[in-house]
Order: sequence, then C-alpha cells, then structure tokens
Amino acid sequence: MAIFKSMNREQKEAVGLLQVGTFLEYFDLMLYVHMAVLLNELFFPKTDPHTAALLTAFAFCSTYVLRPFGALLFGWIGDSIGRKATVIITTMMMSICCVIMANLPTYAQIGITATLIVTLCRVLQGLSSMGEIIGAQVYLTEITQPPAQYPAVAFIAVASSLGAVCALAVASLVTHCGFNWRIAFWMGAGIAVVGSIARTRLRETPEFLQAKSRHKKHQPCSNNLKDEPKSNPKTFLAFVSIYCGWPLSFYLVFMYFNATLRQSFNFSPEDIILHNFYLSVVFLLTFVGWALLSYKNHPLTIIKIRASLSLVFVLFLPWLISIASTSFQIFLIQTMLLVLSLASTPTEPILIKSFPVLRRFTASSVIYALTRAIMYIVTSFGLVYLTDWFGHYGLWVIMLPITFCFLWGVRHFEKLTGLRPDKSSKPLDNRIHGQAA
Repeated sequence: MAIFKSMNREQKEAVGLLQVGTFLEYFDLMLYVHMAVLLNELFFPKTDPHTAALLTAFAFCSTYVLRPFGALLFGWIGDSIGRKATVIITTMMMSICCVIMANLPTYAQIGITATLIVTLCRVLQGLSSMGEIIGAQVYLTEITQPPAQYPAVAFIAVASSLGAVCALAVASLVTHCGFNWRIAFWMGAGIAVVGSIARTRLRETPEFLQAKSRHKKHQPCSNNLKDEPKSNPKTFLAFVSIYCGWPLSFYLVFMYFNATLRQSFNFSPEDIILHNFYLSVVFLLTFVGWALLSYKNHPLTIIKIRASLSLVFVLFLPWLISIASTSFQIFLIQTMLLVLSLASTPTEPILIKSFPVLRRFTASSVIYALTRAIMYIVTSFGLVYLTDWFGHYGLWVIMLPITFCFLWGVRHFEKLTGLRPDKSSKPLDNRIHGQAA
C-alpha cells in the first residue's frame, strides 16, 4: 500500500507485530463481552428483569472500573522500563485469565464463588487490555511520521475491531452449532500465547531511549516545544472530552439494544450474538475507512465532521427507536451509530504527542482508563434508570452533553495544531500536522 512506502523494514515489522498482538488481545477481551448475554446466565444468579439488568451492567463494568489502576501500573512500566515490556506482559495476563474461565465451574455448581472468580478475571483482562492498546499506539506514534503515522496508528484500532469480529464469529459458531462455549476460551488462551512470543521481536523506540538517556544524564529536556510538548489543564480536559465519546457509542451499539431485541423481537441469546456479529463487521469496515481517509485528510477534520453529523442524528434517535418495527430497522439504527460514532480514531497520534515522552504512556493510559471506567458506569447504570423514567428520550441526557464536549475537544486540538488560527495558542509540534483536508 502507498501508505507504508515511506516506512523502513523495521517500522513495517513493528506495525505488523503490534497489529497481530492487538488483534489477539482484543479477541480474548471481547469474547466474554459479546458472549455475556449467554455467560451471565451461567455465572450469575437468576433474578427479576430489573435486577438482571443491573447485574448485566455490573458484569460489563467490571472489565473497565479498575482500569485506572492498570493505567498507573502499566503507565509506570511503559515510561520507566519501556514500551516493549508492557505489550508482552499484558498479552500473557490475558492468556492466563482465558485459561481460568475456560475451566471455571458455573454458578449452579459452586454458587457465588463462580460469580466472584469470573468477575476477577474480567477485571484482570480489563487491566491487561489497558496496557495493550495504549502501548501499541504510543510505540507506533514514536517510530513513525505523518502522514503514514495516522493510518499506521489507526490500524491498531482496526486490529482491535477485527479481534472483536473474530470473537463474535467464534461465539456465534459455538452457540449456534451447539459446541461447548469453553472451547472458545481455550482458543483465546492459545492465541494470546502466540501474540506474546511474536512481540519479543520488537525493539524499544528510539524516542523513548533518547528521552531516558537525557534523564539519566540529568540534562534538562529542550525548551523547544518541538522536542517536548508541554501539556496544560485545558489540553488535558480536551483529551478527556474526546476519549469520553467512544465508550458511549460502543455501549449504545452493542449493549443498549439487547433488551429491545429480546423483549420486542423474541431474540434468543444466540440470535443476539449473531446480530452483533453482523454489526461488528460494519464496525471493522468503518474503522478501515477512517484509517485510510487519514492518509490524505487531517484526522481532526475527519472526527469533527463525524461528530457534527452524529449530533444531528442524536436529535432524531429516540423517535427512530420508537417507530422501529423490525429487527432490521434496529440494525440500521445501530449501523448509523457506528458510522457516526464519537471515536478518537484516527487522531490518537495527535493526542498522544501532546504529552512529554517520559509522561506520555502514563498520561494517555490514565485518561483512556478513566474515561472508559466512568463512561461505562454512567451509560450502563444510568440508562437503566433514565430509560425507565423517560423512555428512549433518556438517551439525550447523556448523549447530548458528551457530543458537545467531544466537539469542544476537537476544536481545542484544531487550535493547537494550527488548523484553527488562535493567537492565544502556540501550534503543537509540526510532526503532528500531516496533511490538512
């Protein structure tokens, strides 16, 4: 592809290894998320519909709620020891959790112990995925340059979505063909080991090594913003605002409509898994499109247009859901939410480079973890009550503020990168400008 012609052999190998590793990691992580509609019945006690909705929300959030601790841990490893170490450790953690869940007795066999163990495994998987995707994005950001940098980093998101597609494919195959669901988790454990071994070939990034060398020699970093960008509270808040968007979009697309499909269209757990598999294919193709577009169009322009159209769609969303009379119409609504999702892809290199090298991994991963932990709690638990009180119009209570904040965050980074002139802001490093649309 023309995108990668400017890269040398080592850079291309790193892109390939990190994409493969991220695919394997997210296959394991999303396996339970998309099989939760089935597995929650095996590992959680049976209750009334309202309590079941809260338990489902708890099971979903358990993957994300302790991610900030993982961000601090792997952020310290990434900024102190190196980027390479984190992506190897996290893949092995994922493999161990898959082995445990593949052999774990159900709630009917050992009671609440099964619930506690499966929740702990989900927490550990969430922690490991924390270091995985940020580690891969930071690594590629530091060894590549625009315009190839944007699609190279964006394809990490493509790899994670491909992992989700394959996880759903396996989940659908297992449930529809009557195979034992534990086979899927054994597959996940096996491929995680393969990913760990493959990543030992990576070398540490020169940018990180140079920053460490300066630090050890007690030489102050250059005051030139080109070498060490200085972050400020407003930039930090803009980063947070952009990262809050995707958790909301993901939950709405893959979780929110499950109850509607069950109650209004008599979908079984197996039917919902298959339905979500088709959605994940759309998800994958959408991310590929964003990655390719970022080679010729500035990433901030891409997500600004996407978010602006999303704001318009949100205004009609409750009405569209209320008049949907077939599962296909629900699918079309979910597809539009995916295409117009509030995702940060493909702007990650721009956001990551707004922090100094030796704080970059920690800062990015903490923001990533906090936004997902908070937003998944707000959306999964909040929508249980908001939709009880206001019906589908309760979606506005969360979606409208988050969309406006997302657009404000984009506007702030446009000023920093020079896309939107502002005398009060100095442009970020020219290396992150790329080609404007």
